[in-house]
Amino acid sequence: MSLMLESHFVDSQGLRLHVRHRPGAPTAPAVLFLHGWLDHTHSFDAVLEHVPAHWRLVLLDFRGMGRSAHAPPESHYQSGEHLLDVEAALDGMRLSQAYLVGHSLGGIIGTTYAASRPERVLGLSLIESMGPLGGAAEVTVERLRSFLNDTRRPPRRKVYPTVEDAAARLRETNPTLPLSAAMYLVRHGTERVEGGVAFTFDPRHRRRFAQGYDEAQWLAIQAALTCPVQVIRGEQGLWPDAEKLDRRQEALRTLVAPPVMIAGGHHVHLEQPAEVARALTDFIR
Repeated sequence: MSLMLESHFVDSQGLRLHVRHRPGAPTAPAVLFLHGWLDHTHSFDAVLEHVPAHWRLVLLDFRGMGRSAHAPPESHYQSGEHLLDVEAALDGMRLSQAYLVGHSLGGIIGTTYAASRPERVLGLSLIESMGPLGGAAEVTVERLRSFLNDTRRPPRRKVYPTVEDAAARLRETNPTLPLSAAMYLVRHGTERVEGGVAFTFDPRHRRRFAQGYDEAQWLAIQAALTCPVQVIRGEQGLWPDAEKLDRRQEALRTLVAPPVMIAGGHHVHLEQPAEVARALTDFIR
């Protein structure tokens, strides 16, 4: 792929975060892309091949993922810290406002940021992202126990003999992901280590959060959105049960249209990049 994107680093509370960007005219739409859990900015490259050439593009590697710095040993990753990353990306690239495009975790972070900073978000596109799994109030204490137990276990960084083995592991959990897309993710998301290759994300990201949103809290966040919202779904994607999905869609009071359904799974933007780009182009003006 021949995308002409420049790499920069911005500061987020002392952490060095990696962003890739393509500048443009001040009047052109500025679009900030937020990747999914354990992914990186290159997960959007295939989509970017099909978006308008005049868009100003910014792609953020969340802390502890991609080429961004890992949190110090005494720290823990919590969802609220990713809001700081979004704000650092916007501030560092001198964008007072932008459209947000988020896949999975990136959509969850984009939603919470748009609710918290409505004046900075012009529109929100959610790719395979209708909120966290959540859980009943009864699991709160068990979540805290799991958090404490996880911190007692040293982080384990798995080594794969080859990039092909690492790509095969990705496809185990994402069976609709094409081999070519898995290989592309791995080539940009691993590094050589003794014995083979390892993913660049911080393995501490696999630990459970100490706190999570319950359903009432998440619905309140969605209801607070004031910007236009677009939802893009993979027909074989990961979604809540029908009752929860209906509740969450109803809470999106600024949803511009029914979800755009595209053939594919949870990484539909890697499986059908042209179709996803077409949907984004129809929404972002």
